Amino acid sequence: MNDRLLLTLIIMAIIAIFLFAGRRLYLRNQRVQRRLQLGALFTNITHELLTPLAVISASVDKLRDTEPQYSHEYDMMQFNIQRMVRLLQQILETSKSAAGQLRLLVAQGDVMKYIRQTAECLEPLIVKKDMTFSINCQPESMMGWIDTDKLDKIIYNLLSNAAKYGKEGGTVSLSAITNDRFDEIEIKVSDDGEGISAKQMKHLFKRYHDGDYRQHQTIGTGLGLSLTKDLVYLNRGTITCHSEEGKGTAFTVKLPIKKEAFAPDQIDEQHKIVFNMSQNAIIDINTIVPDINAEPEDPIEDGYKLLVVEDNLELLMLMQQLLKRNYHVYIARNGNEAMRVIREKELDLIISDIMMPEMDGIELTKAVKADPNTNHLPIILLTAKTQEEDEKEALQSGADEYLRKPFRLGDLKLRIDNIIENRKRMQTEYSQLSAEEEAKHIAKAPSPDESFVNHVLEHIHKHINDESYDRDALAADMGTSASTLYNKLRSITGMNVSAFIRDVRMKEARRLGMENPNLRVSDLAYSVGFHDPRYFATCFKKQFGTQPKEFLESLQHSKSKGQGK
Repeated sequence: MNDRLLLTLIIMAIIAIFLFAGRRLYLRNQRVQRRLQLGALFTNITHELLTPLAVISASVDKLRDTEPQYSHEYDMMQFNIQRMVRLLQQILETSKSAAGQLRLLVAQGDVMKYIRQTAECLEPLIVKKDMTFSINCQPESMMGWIDTDKLDKIIYNLLSNAAKYGKEGGTVSLSAITNDRFDEIEIKVSDDGEGISAKQMKHLFKRYHDGDYRQHQTIGTGLGLSLTKDLVYLNRGTITCHSEEGKGTAFTVKLPIKKEAFAPDQIDEQHKIVFNMSQNAIIDINTIVPDINAEPEDPIEDGYKLLVVEDNLELLMLMQQLLKRNYHVYIARNGNEAMRVIREKELDLIISDIMMPEMDGIELTKAVKADPNTNHLPIILLTAKTQEEDEKEALQSGADEYLRKPFRLGDLKLRIDNIIENRKRMQTEYSQLSAEEEAKHIAKAPSPDESFVNHVLEHIHKHINDESYDRDALAADMGTSASTLYNKLRSITGMNVSAFIRDVRMKEARRLGMENPNLRVSDLAYSVGFHDPRYFATCFKKQFGTQPKEFLESLQHSKSKGQGK
């Protein structure tokens, strides 16, 4: 009997332990779920706030263009827009930290150069209070592995804190040094303000604690130093504070910079650190220069066609108005509308927001890049998301460029022009390829655009002596419509289909003539699909600057001269 009772008690205890453990697991999962929901909520709220800021910023650019006499007021608006953006980024980053969603992604680059340039961009925070600002980085150049997004926020928060609580007319300094093993950097930000009391020092890094610990008439969120500590710890570093009341405060951050200090999934081997002034700079309202002119300095006359996709109607209309002076602009409110425009119109470039209803920018980019008829179209993605992993997701989807909201219209135009110039450069390269180089081009591992052109070249060379082989026949061989073939080939090479076929025939004729200078012009013409030798001679001279007969005779002369020796 006692054994049965003991067994029953043991079973009941085991069941109670399982129920208790299950309850704890359920509550923990609930807490995790709430954190994730909170993180998603903050992300959505941030997006909803950053998009109107982008509208305001674009409106300021438009006003600067039409009413330039109020430049000081526009500068002040842009300055405060940036302040709002920084605050929203702090709130979003803090919510991710609380939800355990902060991720580290380090890349290789010149750490000291990045620190110096970031600090220089933030100098207006300090000099507007008549403070003296000094930067000392030793050595001046040193390679290492850092997460630039996190380091930028750390430096910003420390300098912002020094500017906020330092005394007017005082000094703020930033120094960066490395240890003897060159595997760690030490960043120190110092001011000569009022200092921090021992009592307030205990709460210094607590979230939402602002404390007014230096008895200044300032209002803060209590997020800056707490977030800074979280970002430093995420980087496997340390942060300390030394302060004396009435003398000043110094924050010291130590961060590892060697690759071995980070987990494999925290290392980005694909990208190097590129410092982006436009993304990091704090606007100096005394020196800012308008980036959009009343008349385009170099208006594009050959009709580049852009599609702008944005669900916010005000921003969409502003972008259309500001871009239409330089380009032909089509618009769409979401990815599905955009796909209809892409199928119906001849486009050169797509600019799309990421967060949209029905089909977002990532899905749109993947759909465009997965379709052989449209994968040549460059795409610039715009987003209110602020994390480097978001940028990585955008680029991995196939986007060519990525721009964070709120952006300056001048920055967007610069990216558009860079893509167009790169496309022009590629078109020039194609036009200058010889027949031999075309053959090598086909043989190498291609990009999607190159793969398309390679297939076109293969089909043309198969029918090189067929005078009836034209645009429609090539489109049929490529398995696409004549209009799609025209749009894509013109976008990549700068030539229409007929001109491209003729260009290939001409280059092949030149190659055959160099191989056999004794060919008659008529035979050369027939071999590359020309039934009229006179028309062939006209095309040959137009492309190479000499008649085919003269070309062949000069080759014969050179050959006989070489044999005479």
